[in-house]
Amino acid sequence: MSYIDEVIDLVVKKNPAQPEFIQAVKEILESLRFVVEANEETFRREALLERLVEPERQLIFRVPWVDDNGNAHVNTGYRVQFNSAIGPYKGGLRLHPSVNLGIIKFLGFEQIFKNSLTGLPIGGGKGGSDFDPKGKSDREIMAFCQSYMTELCKYIGADTDVPAGDIGTGAREIGYLYGQYKRIKGVYEGVLTGKGLSYGGSLARKQATGYGLLYLTDEMLRINGIDIKGKTVAISGSGNVAIYAAEKAMELGAKVVTVSDSNGWVYDAEGIDLEALKEIKEVKRARLTEYKNYRPNSEYHEGRGVWSVKVDIALPCATQNELHLEDAKMLVENGCIAVAEGANMPTTLEATEYLQNNNILFAPGKAANAGGVATSALEMSQNSERLSWTFEEVDSKLKGIMVNICHSMADTAEKYGVKGNYVVGANIAGFEKVVDAMNAQGIV
Repeated sequence: MSYIDEVIDLVVKKNPAQPEFIQAVKEILESLRFVVEANEETFRREALLERLVEPERQLIFRVPWVDDNGNAHVNTGYRVQFNSAIGPYKGGLRLHPSVNLGIIKFLGFEQIFKNSLTGLPIGGGKGGSDFDPKGKSDREIMAFCQSYMTELCKYIGADTDVPAGDIGTGAREIGYLYGQYKRIKGVYEGVLTGKGLSYGGSLARKQATGYGLLYLTDEMLRINGIDIKGKTVAISGSGNVAIYAAEKAMELGAKVVTVSDSNGWVYDAEGIDLEALKEIKEVKRARLTEYKNYRPNSEYHEGRGVWSVKVDIALPCATQNELHLEDAKMLVENGCIAVAEGANMPTTLEATEYLQNNNILFAPGKAANAGGVATSALEMSQNSERLSWTFEEVDSKLKGIMVNICHSMADTAEKYGVKGNYVVGANIAGFEKVVDAMNAQGIV
């Protein structure tokens, strides 16, 4: 049995109840065969892959809080500090009922390679809780965040572990978390990113993941001789990533025709009305069922189906495993030319393989959605220097990072004889930097 197969087998046996983590490990390790098999004896002797797939630290703790009616609740808090070979742990905090250890581990493992691809000195980590902020009052969310940070603050710091926002964790939650950290630790430092502009946040952070997705997609199309201008785009999701991916796609001359939320999806043949979408989601915090009030000629559909529309480019920006094999078949049948992942692992393994086998340009999330964490690292730099850069400065740096990531994954794929396979290219490019650092630092 090859070394990679041994490690995958080990991960499956040790983590039988963590399918998302197993999926992430399989996808990444399979694509590393070119590198691992060339160094198999050395890597096996040094247990390099075992050290790569085993987090450096896994924190699980209870989070008690009291609601507005005086009733106590207990949620489970997580922080997985996966790999610090190239810098302090960096990764978001996800607040959602679906959160469990396996999901946090999958996200943290992916974050190692994503963070490496940015070229910035940040390691991989992730955290969160099964707490659901939906329907909670500001006071209830503050109570939860303060309780969560009371435990988490023991393990994080500006040079140790710098969490950020994620699903369910926006500017409000980051503010409450930061206030509690500062209160307990008595220091004012860049320990969280995604902060408000008045206390150390960065301009362009809100737009970063969506903008970055389009910068990379545009460059991927360009190096394949395709102009994004005039192309039709399907986007899933309607949060920050989806909204600002749509905004940048429109700026680049593409037409976005779909968005979605957990209840259903919208198709607007004339192009999504961005201002209406922002008002519904950012101001009213409402459901997409309201979109027809703004655009009577649009269509609203319950449930799944966002990938059934004929488009040139598909950008999954909602959540993991949202684009299935049958969706991939519809995209291919409808003449789609490119898929770029705005969310973390939104495309199943079977769907990814089908898209690649049918010559669809496919950019994996660890490359395509790295704009968010890249800008978080830029926020860390601004905090360290006690500076605040302009929107244009941050956006320019973001674009440069995303273009470099695109060329890195393309060049690495070609170097290993699989030109156009950007999944392999991105994984190997991220892996090579991490493994060099791990080897330099010894068996730790």
